[in-house]
Amino acid sequence: MKTLSRNPRLGGILAVVGSVLLLLSGLLSWSYEPILGDISVRFWPVTLQVYAMVIGAVALVLGLVSAGPLRRWDDYIDPARGLRTIGVTGVLFTVASLVAITLETGGLINANEGVWIALVGAALVTAGGYLRAESKVLDPSTVALPAWIEILAIAALVGVALFTAQYALKQSEPWVLVLLVAMLIGVTLTLTRSNMAAWLGGVTMRHRRVFTLATFVVALAFPFTQGGSESNLTIAGNVLIFAATALGLNIVVGLAGLLDLGYIAFLGAGAYVGASMSMSAFATIGWKPPFLVVMIIGGIVSSILGLIIGSPTLRVSGDYLAIVTLAFGEIFRLAMFNLDGTSGPMITRGSNGINAIPDLEFFGFNFGDTHTILGVEIPRAGNYYFVLIALIVFVIVVFSHLNNSRIGRGWVAIREDERAAEAMGVNVFGLKLLAFAGGASLAGMAGTVKAHMDQAVSPDSYIFLESAFLLAAVVLGGMGTVGGVLIGAALLKFLPEKLRFLDDYRLLMFGLVLVVMMRVRPEGLVASKRRQLEFHDDDEKLAETVVIDELEAAK
Repeated sequence: MKTLSRNPRLGGILAVVGSVLLLLSGLLSWSYEPILGDISVRFWPVTLQVYAMVIGAVALVLGLVSAGPLRRWDDYIDPARGLRTIGVTGVLFTVASLVAITLETGGLINANEGVWIALVGAALVTAGGYLRAESKVLDPSTVALPAWIEILAIAALVGVALFTAQYALKQSEPWVLVLLVAMLIGVTLTLTRSNMAAWLGGVTMRHRRVFTLATFVVALAFPFTQGGSESNLTIAGNVLIFAATALGLNIVVGLAGLLDLGYIAFLGAGAYVGASMSMSAFATIGWKPPFLVVMIIGGIVSSILGLIIGSPTLRVSGDYLAIVTLAFGEIFRLAMFNLDGTSGPMITRGSNGINAIPDLEFFGFNFGDTHTILGVEIPRAGNYYFVLIALIVFVIVVFSHLNNSRIGRGWVAIREDERAAEAMGVNVFGLKLLAFAGGASLAGMAGTVKAHMDQAVSPDSYIFLESAFLLAAVVLGGMGTVGGVLIGAALLKFLPEKLRFLDDYRLLMFGLVLVVMMRVRPEGLVASKRRQLEFHDDDEKLAETVVIDELEAAK
C-alpha cells in the first residue's frame, strides 16, 4: 500500500515546473564571458547547459510519475526519493557552476540568467520531492515490455555509455569534467534510489546474451572513437588494469568479507614476473617463455603470495586482519627495494627497477607499432587495450562463475556470519585461503600486462595509497557486483588522471565523495541484491532468510 503525504499533487506540480525551468535554463546564457565551451551563447547549449538539461529531463520524468500522465508507474517507481536526489544534485550542480563562473571570470556578477533559473528550478524539484513521502513500491524488474522495445533500451544504454566515455576523455576543461562527473553520479543515484534502475536491471537479465554482446561490441568499438589519441587510450588501458585488479579484490572483500589493505602487492608481483621474464636488457631471469605462459606464471606467483599471507593470518579478522595485510603490502614494497644484488639476490634491481621492457609481439603483430584497422589508426595503447579487454572478459567470467557457485555461496555465508557458517559445516579457513589465492592470481595476471604496457616496473608504483584506491573502487561501485566495481574503478582511475592540476586536493575530494556515498548510498552505486538487504531495517526477516539459504547452499 502507498503511504500518504501532506500534498503529493502539489509536490508533483512543483517538480514538473522546476524541471521545465532546468530544461529552459539550458537554452539561456549562463555567463557574460565565453568560458567553459562558451556558455554565454543562447539557444546553443554546451557543456554545463547540457548537463542542466539532462538533470531537468530526469526530474521531469519523475515529476510526471508523481503528478501527470505517467502516474500509472507510481506503483513501481518511488518519485519522492528520486526527486529529492535529483533536486539536491541540481542545487549542488548549479552552486558549483556559480563558483566555476566566478573563478573563471573574476566575479559572480558575470553569471547570467540561465544559471539562476537553473538554481530556482532545482530548488523547486527538491521541494516537490519533500512534499511527498517515501513509499513502498513493487519490483519493476518484473514488468516486461515487447522484446524489441527492451532490446532498443539495451542498445540506447550501451550507446549512451560509449558516448559518455569518449566525451569525457576528450574534455580538457577541469570544471567541465568535474561537473560532468557530478551530474552523472547524481543521475545514477537518482535512478537507483527511485527504483527506475531496477527495470533496466530486469531488462538486462531477460536479454542477458544481447546485453553481453552489446557491451562487448561497444568495448571493442571504443578505440575507434578516439581519433588515434595515445593519451586517451593509455588512460583507458590503465582503467582496465585497475578494474581487473579491483575485481580480484572484490572476491576477497565483496564476497568473503575480508578486509585487505595490501592488495596492490599482488599486482606488483605479477608485474615483476612479467618484467623479469621479458626481453628487456635489464631482465634478471634468463628463461623467456611465451607471454601467455608468463601470464599464467604471474598468476601462480601472486596466488602463492596470497597463500603465504593467508595461512598464518586468516584466523584473525576485522581490524587485525587489516593491519596484517597493510603490513604485508609494505613488506612487499621494501622487499622489492632490497632484491638488488646487494642486500639480497638480484631479482628486481632494487630502486632502479626493470626498465626498457619491449612491446609484446604475437605472430608478427608488434604492439608497439601503429596499425590501421577499418581505416582508423590504432596507436600502441590501443593495441594493449584489446589485450586488456580479453583479460577483463576472462576475469569477469571467473568472478561470475565463482559468485554463483557453491564456493561463492560459502564466501557469502562467511561474510554474513563466520561462526554460523562454521557451525553449518562450511570449511571457513579453506574458503578464506581460496579467496586470497584466487583474487591474487587475477591481480597477478593483470600485472604481467601492466609491465609491458608501462615498459618499466619499480617499487614506488605499489604503495599503500594504490591499495586504498582499489578498496575504495570496490566499496564505491558496490561490493559483490561486477558492473559496480567496473564503474568505481573507472571513476577512481580516470578522474585522478584528468585532474592532475588538483594534485593537492584530490585526496580531499576523494574522501568527501566516499563520506557522501556512505551516507547516501552505503551499498554502492550498483548494489548487490544479497548485500542490499543489509541496509534496510524493514527487510530484516528477509535478510535472515537469505543468510540461512546461503548457509544451506554452501554446506
